[in-house]
Parts: sequence; C-alpha cells; structure tokens
Amino acid sequence: MRTVEIPLKENAYKVFVGSENVSQLFDYASKQNLNKNVFAVIDKNVFKLHKTKLQNVFSKFKGKFNFIIVEPSESDKSFVTLQNIFTGLLKNNYTRDTLLIAIGGGIIGDITGFAASIFARGVQYVQIPTTLLAAVDSSVGGKTGINFNDTKNIIGSFYQPKFVLIDSVFFNTLPEEEIICGIGEIVKYAYLTDDSFFSFVKNNLAKFRELDKSILERVILSSIKFKANVVVEDEKETNLRKILNLGHTFAHAIEVEQKHKIKHGEAVIIGIACSLFLSNTLSLLNDEKLAELLSLLIDFNRLISIDEYNKNSIYKNMFRDKKNSGNVVKFVLLKDIGKILIDVEAEKEQVIYSIENGIGLFTKTYV
Repeated sequence: MRTVEIPLKENAYKVFVGSENVSQLFDYASKQNLNKNVFAVIDKNVFKLHKTKLQNVFSKFKGKFNFIIVEPSESDKSFVTLQNIFTGLLKNNYTRDTLLIAIGGGIIGDITGFAASIFARGVQYVQIPTTLLAAVDSSVGGKTGINFNDTKNIIGSFYQPKFVLIDSVFFNTLPEEEIICGIGEIVKYAYLTDDSFFSFVKNNLAKFRELDKSILERVILSSIKFKANVVVEDEKETNLRKILNLGHTFAHAIEVEQKHKIKHGEAVIIGIACSLFLSNTLSLLNDEKLAELLSLLIDFNRLISIDEYNKNSIYKNMFRDKKNSGNVVKFVLLKDIGKILIDVEAEKEQVIYSIENGIGLFTKTYV
C-alpha cells in the first residue's frame, strides 16, 4: 500500500492507495479517532457487484451503522438525493457525532461530501472512490456539490474528507466506458504536468485499459501528487487550482447539451480537444504543436462518439459555468505541455470554431 499526503494548513489528510485494502477501512478510521456513528452512502452498482465484500467490511464495525443505496446518475446528483440522505440520517437519530462514508464514483463522492458539509453544520466524512475517474481526481481536493437547473455542480462547497481510501479491486468490475472516463482525467494531467508524464500516458493507454496493476498505481499516485500540490497552494480555486479545469468548460456544456448521454470523463477528452483548437485559434499553439498535442486524443475517436449536437446550445450552456466572471466565459488553455493559461476570454466565433473542430474528431454531424 502507498500513501500520499495532502498537507493542507488546516484539514490535512492522507490518501491510501492499494489493493484489497478496503478491508482495513475501520482500522484507518480508528487510528484517526473516527469511530463514531457511521452512515454510508453507496453506489447502487457497487453494492450489487461487491455486496459480500462490503458486508464483511461493515461487520467489523461494532458501533451504530446504517447505509443508503444511491443511483449514480447525473440526474440523481440532486436535492432529492440529498434529502434522502438527510432523511436516513434523521430517521436513525444521527447527530453531529457522525462519520459519513462515500462508496462509489465521483457522483456519490460529491453528494456525500456536500451532505457532510451541511448536515448538523458539518460532520466528518471519508471517500472510498470505486471508479478510476474518482480515484485520480474527484475524491481528492474537497470539491463537493450537486447539479441544479441543468447546471453541473452549481450548488456545493469546499469540504475536505478525513481520508481517502483507494482499493484497485473495485476497478476490476468497471465497464469499459468507465475505464475510459478515468483515462480522460489521466489525460488531463498528462497535459498539465510535463513532457515525461505526457509520453508515459501516451505510451501506456492500452495498459490503462487493461488495468495493468503497476502502471495504474503509478499513474494514480502521480495524478494525486500533482493535484495535491495544486490544492495545497490554492484550496478554494481562486487562482492556480483553475488549471485543473482544463477542458471542463467545454465538457460540462457538452454533457448538458447531450443530456448526459456521454459520461463526464468522455466529455473531458472532447473538451480538451476543443481547448487545444481554441488555443491554436488564439495563436497560443502553432499548427505543429497542435498536431503533436492532439495525437494523444486521436485513438479515443474509436471509443467515444457523438451522433449529433447543437453547437449554439453548447456555447449557450457555457454561460452557466460557475467559473465565469462578469457573464464572460473563462477558459483554461495551453501554450505547451505544463504551460497553462487561466481565465482566457475568446470571441463567440472562435469558440464555435473550436467546438466544431474538437467534437469533429469524434463525429462529423452537427446542427
């Protein structure tokens, strides 16, 4: 097992990365004096696939324990699900001495973290990400929230977990599209980090899809360490942390326009392609560098597809992005690998061009 420190000035915590280590959940909790009244929020699919494993883990806890099963869909990342969690807590007389445990992908982690941040004015929680995407990205950093009014993550908070436990065994039951989603966030870090990591990711895409244990552990650790350094520098996303949104302004708008028929990690891959074209349009990347950076994404056009889309709807959706300022859409763009620009503005025609060309790598049909 490997451990990564998230050394925040306040609320520092650890990320435990291993295999078959979920069985040690309450050992980790005990070492941090977290043996409180426990309430777990569990992804419906994870519970179905790993019921026996989870029941064995839960049986080791001798205190008060209850759980709720939640649908892991964007439409269920909502006030209704939040209310269901609170109803379960109150029905079973949970109060401030509660430990919430999120067991699932990013949707489950986000909504559980948000519930923890506001129930009884704040209770402690733990993240157990069961998807590759959540493991390399959303489980670390303390972003929590729900969707509202066709706007992703618009209601939420920054609220750090007490620890994160990553057990790679959960990845073995992921469908291929979920593995691709995780690779989407890994690809993001390839652009943000350096030439060496970019080459490593590009040369090992097939091994990621095969869930090669040693390769996967290395990329998870590298991604978490990079994000940890950024989050420690800028926990509340006022400046540097914005670089982690590479591709996400496009991605969130595409997800909503597609009515979530494509998953977040898939949309991130498409969004990064759009961002690269916009960087080129704004003369931040020359044509040669654009081709070089797009080379990492080309193979995904066999795995991700959009049948049709409305470019103007996508553009309109961008104005709901929570990262905007003064009703102006702000982009994260690239000058090169590891050379990132934040809060970049662009004309509508430039953005539309980038949407057409970025999505054009994955389809040729648009309206």
